[in-house]
Amino acid sequence: MADKLLADLIVIAHLGWILFMLAGFIFALCGFLRKEFFEWWLFRTLHLIGIAYVSTLAMLGEYCPLTTWENALRAKYDPGLTYPGSFMVHYFEKFIYPDVHPLIIRIPTTLVAVVTVLIFIIRPPEKIKRIFKQKKNKLGNHNSFPEVKRQQDK
Repeated sequence: MADKLLADLIVIAHLGWILFMLAGFIFALCGFLRKEFFEWWLFRTLHLIGIAYVSTLAMLGEYCPLTTWENALRAKYDPGLTYPGSFMVHYFEKFIYPDVHPLIIRIPTTLVAVVTVLIFIIRPPEKIKRIFKQKKNKLGNHNSFPEVKRQQDK
């Protein structure tokens, strides 16, 4: 019974992950209309990492680890389940695991990832820009090379 319950919880977590990926993409696009969405640096950075991971899995034709884990738990509980989980979980699964050709999932996932990366490059959050500026300034002001010191002494 614990395996079945854990599998159901994984489906719900999986749905949350999918909603986070979709929300991040929508907020990135909405950022062009409302600039404050561009400044959610932690949300945008986590979303960027997540969408890069998801699109890499999609391009490699690999399953999400959550899917693999859930299937292993369901098989341990009862491999012959025809209606796994609760009513809500059953319909969450239909949303999360649609019965379509894999390219129908891979192509949009890759496009979302590419657009997300481009938006992050074009409009990085101010906090990220400041971090890179500080690092650039530190590297630009660093005069520990002997040739530079000799020229400065002259």
